[in-house]
Amino acid sequence: MISCEKAAKICNKKQYKEATFFEKISLYIHLAICKTCPQFSRKNTEFTSLCEKAHLQSLSEQEKIKMKQKLQEEVTK
Repeated sequence: MISCEKAAKICNKKQYKEATFFEKISLYIHLAICKTCPQFSRKNTEFTSLCEKAHLQSLSEQEKIKMKQKLQEEVTK
């Protein structure tokens, strides 16, 4: 059985369609046994749904690189 921490990571990956088939199976088994994680999974699904409805967007990879560079410049001053 996987730990709750591992289940949370897989749950997050599943939300973004990055979880493998075996990770999904492990998660479903864990959710059937654990009393706490199903609630986390439901809340995580709700949160993702709300973000999609709000049309929230993340930074592009290029924008992330620029931001990291600016932060690094500020740190090294």
